[in-house]
Order: sequence, then structure tokens, then C-alpha cells
Amino acid sequence: MPEPKLPARPRPRGPLTSLQLTAVAAVAGLLLAGGTAALAGPYDSSGQRIAEARRAAARPAPGAAGPQAAHRPLTSAGLPSPAPSAGPVLDGLRTGGGDTAGGRGPALAGRLDPLLAVDELGKGPSASVVDLTSGEQVYGNHAARAATPASVTKIATAVAALDALGPDHRIRTRVEKDGHRLVLVGGGDPTLTARAHPGEYASLRTLARRTAEALGTEHGTYTLVYDTSRYAGTTRHPIGPNENLAPVTPLIADEGRLDSSDHGPAARGTDPALDTARRFHDLLAEAGVKLRDEVETGDGKKAPAEDPSGSPKPGDDAKGGEDAKGGEDGKGGEDGGIASVSSAPLATIVERMLTYSDNDIAEHLARQTALATGAKADFKGGARAVHDRLDKLGLPVEDTSFHDGSGLDRADKLTPGLLTALLAEAARKDQPGLRPVLTGLPVAGFTGTLATRYTAEHNKAGTGLVRAKTGTLTGVNTLAGTVVTRSGRLLGFAFMSHDAPDPMAAQAALDKMATALAES
Repeated sequence: MPEPKLPARPRPRGPLTSLQLTAVAAVAGLLLAGGTAALAGPYDSSGQRIAEARRAAARPAPGAAGPQAAHRPLTSAGLPSPAPSAGPVLDGLRTGGGDTAGGRGPALAGRLDPLLAVDELGKGPSASVVDLTSGEQVYGNHAARAATPASVTKIATAVAALDALGPDHRIRTRVEKDGHRLVLVGGGDPTLTARAHPGEYASLRTLARRTAEALGTEHGTYTLVYDTSRYAGTTRHPIGPNENLAPVTPLIADEGRLDSSDHGPAARGTDPALDTARRFHDLLAEAGVKLRDEVETGDGKKAPAEDPSGSPKPGDDAKGGEDAKGGEDGKGGEDGGIASVSSAPLATIVERMLTYSDNDIAEHLARQTALATGAKADFKGGARAVHDRLDKLGLPVEDTSFHDGSGLDRADKLTPGLLTALLAEAARKDQPGLRPVLTGLPVAGFTGTLATRYTAEHNKAGTGLVRAKTGTLTGVNTLAGTVVTRSGRLLGFAFMSHDAPDPMAAQAALDKMATALAES
């Protein structure tokens, strides 16, 4: 059967209402007004998020007349010019009208206090809401109380990684030649793929082809060695073997998945580095490179090139097919390499992580942050690096505790105030490199983990207006993101609950709070 392509960054799934169109145009206008038009990131360079803005610009605005209402010129960055009727909306976004900034605005308190007090949210829920144009808090209810955040931890990981590495950073996987040894060196690219249709991600197939081309007419039989020394410590998350996360190793293809899925829970290989090396061995052989029937680790341990158990290897369900360029480099570089492939830009990887709540990407980005800051690239070092990077940005990390990058560890403790501060930091005019934190958030009713939410009568007003990262563990439900209000104001919010009696009821209660903001 044909292999599904790797996930393109998501697009809206249906016709937009006039309210959604206004919200999309308003957010696009805010990004332009904030000095982000020149940002070479996923919002305005690849056509994913821009599709929403173009769709909004292509529809006649209320009260607009003439053909130019449906066909407006694009800016130099490729984003549509604001609709003529959008001025008051954008003005509201820039000035932050509505409740007086700071403390508990009376109007918001009147809306949110009763919703936060419902039994569905368990014991002691907490919340913070900020005006993203000013960064000031407009509502807080135990906003400094630390609680288990679950997957909204990924917002912190994203900010730390983008700040430490930059949105254009790419992660390289390379091959070095040492006599008749070919060394496959894992760089920690969590999006490396062995599938036939890699899209914008680095391709193991392309790396095999480039390696064969680099060897040229050199004769002899080679031994394939694989190097995972870039990371330290155990590969196993404290939760143990889990379908939500593969062992964390710097050499991994298709997240160690044993099926054709590209996100969500799935059975994983127990040794994804060995599985990837074996797949690369096959691909090199297909490219005409003569190899010994074994693969070796960097410290000399040997394993058969074929798995005696017969377990599938990465990309095994995709023999043949179109081979993409799979990364930019090609040449090995100054470190003795003969071939390499590079990941998509970090901005793209961050968007994928946030949209699909990808735990594998999150753990790798925590380690990449550790490597960039001189910390040890293990679970503890990655968590410490994220904390320290946020502290360096001046964000409120007091009383918080980081233990991983994904939020799967229940020992993680964050505050609503920190989460909204992270969103405000990503919205700052002088931080364009952090903008993928906002553009990667799932869109209510359209993409990622919010694709099937905000469809009920009581919360459908939030469809298309709420963009948020979800968080769910047993007894823990969280939601943090952005929302455009009726008055055109752009807010950041974080809602946290624990010990809720019914997870689905808690989820609905959080969605109702975000919808209340959209209606404010």
C-alpha cells in the first residue's frame, strides 16, 4: 500500500466564518505591525500559516466595495495587506483596549471567576491572562502557584531552544570515512526519516545516495559504524517504555515508530539507533556500496545487519518511490565527513512539536538546548538548560521545576504566570525569532490537538480564534495559548487544573474559559 507522506504543517480544514476571517486577519496584522514581516520562518515562507491569512484577505471585508476588496496586494514578505475595514481591529490589538491592564480586570474576573470555580476543574485550579501587546497581566487567579503542567511544558522548551539556537538552526546527520569504516554520526535530528516521501525533513535515503556518490569508484568492503555519542545518560524517560515517546538517542529515524504513523502514540523500537543503522546499511547496499553483514557501535560492539527478530526497520513500508533532496548540505563539512543531510529549520520543527504535541521532538530540543549552552545532554541537563535559558530571559521561573522537555514527567512544576510570560515573550516586537511559538499553536477546530475541539454549541465561538497548547496527564488538564477577543484584543492565557474527577469534563471546562475570552 502507498506510504503516507510525512506531515506537512497543518492547514485549516474547512470554510472560515466571518468571525474567524477577522481573527486571522487581525493576528496577521499584529505580526506585521510587530516588525515580523522580515522573519524567515514558517509563518511567512512556506505557505502553511500564510494560507489562513491569504484566505482571509481574499474574501471581501464587511462594508468593503469594489474588486480590490477581494484581491489585495501582498507585502514584500508575502503576507496580505490588512483589509481596509480592519483598521479598528488592529488598533485594538496594538493598544490593548478593554479591561485595564494589570491585576484582575473586573470584566474578565466577572467572566472567568465562576468558570474557574466549577467542580469539573478539581481542586485549586489556577489561571493567568495577559495582554500580548503590552505583556501586562489583566487577570490572575493563583497565577504564581506551581502545578503539574503536562504538555504545555513544550511552550517553555520551544522558547528556550529558539532563544539558544535561533529559528534558522538546522541539525545535521553525517557520514565520516575512517579507512574502510563508514561512521554514521547521529546529530540529534528528531525528524530524520527513512520514508520515500520526506517532505521538508532530512532523508536517510538521500544520505545513503550522497555517501555512495562520495565514495565514487573506491573499491573495497566497508564496515558500517554508528555513533550516538552526542547525547549522554540513559535513553529511557522516567516513565519507562511508552508509546508516547521512543528512547531518546541522537540517531533515530521516524521517531522509532514501528508503523506508518507520523504523530501520536505508536509502538516504538527498543533500540532506534540500531534500527536506523540497519536501515542505513540496507540503503547503502541498494546504492551499490559493498558492506560487511554487520553494524558496529562507536565503541566496537557488533550486531547483525539484519535483525534476527524480523522487526520492521524505519521506512521499511516504503520501498522505492521519489527521493527528495532531504536537507541542504550534501558535503560532510570540516569534521571529516563525506556526506550529510540537514534538518528543516528549527522554526519548522518547533511548529510541528507544538501542533502535534510531539514528545520525541520536545526531548531532543531540550538536549539541543543543553548542547548549545554547554550543559550535559541528558534528561537532567536538558531540563536544567531550559530553566536557565528562561531565567536568562528574565522570565518568572521562581518556584518552578523542570525534569524533562515534554511534560511527561509529573514532577515538572510550572505556574500560569510563567506560561503567559512565555507567550508574551514570543509576541514581543524585538523577539521575532520566537514567533514560531505562537504560529505553531494548534488552531481551535482546525489543526493538531485542537482539530476536534470547540465544536459544541457552548464553545464554538472559540473556533478559529483560540490557538492553544493542550496538556493532559491522569488527573491533570491544562491549556495555554492565545485568543482574539470581540474587541480585537490579542490575549495570552494559561489555565491549569488537577485532581479533576472527569478528564473530558475538565477539558470542556477549559475550552469554555478560552471561549469566554473570545467573547469578551
